Amino acid sequence: MPSRVLLWPRMALTIWPKRLLKRYHIEERGHASAILAADYPSEFRDIAEALEAFRVPQSEVLKGGGGKTAIAAGLDRFLQGRGWVERSFDIRIVKEIPTPTHKIDNFKNEIGLEMEWNNKTEFYDRDLNNFRLLKELRVLAVGVIVTRMSELQPCFDELGVGKKYGASTTHWRKLIPKVDGGGAGGCPLLLVGITPRCFDRGS
Repeated sequence: MPSRVLLWPRMALTIWPKRLLKRYHIEERGHASAILAADYPSEFRDIAEALEAFRVPQSEVLKGGGGKTAIAAGLDRFLQGRGWVERSFDIRIVKEIPTPTHKIDNFKNEIGLEMEWNNKTEFYDRDLNNFRLLKELRVLAVGVIVTRMSELQPCFDELGVGKKYGASTTHWRKLIPKVDGGGAGGCPLLLVGITPRCFDRGS
């Protein structure tokens, strides 16, 4: 019986096209893929097609920089062309105690997606906490984080820009401990890691 429990997350990922599973490392928590495919098919399709179109151009890697680089902004533009919007949630607790505004860069129909390409790792804490709170308030069904796999580092080192993508910035090995530590609470998560197969040396 325990083996079935362990196999379930991998079985759920077969929902995604094989061509995407070859280019991305995808994990989930809380059956996020099944929720997306069954209850939010339009958003599921948007995410799949955005990932299909996404590339990491060598020219942009050489430019470097943190925050919203052209690499991260490209995914945002694709989704915004499908009706996804940046959404802020101005939340007030009982007795009108204000809490900080909770913003999601890409939001559509109860699905939130954050792209963390080369930010400080504290941005993962922000994203996961936002997902947790918005799930509890029943305005978010699934939280999605797209980030780079740690295995991309040799590509950056080879180009001589490895220091711009240091160990203290957002990459997979920094994300997973925060996820497994319960940073998102009970919010279903789709976690997408950008692998070297997304790296485009010809652009």
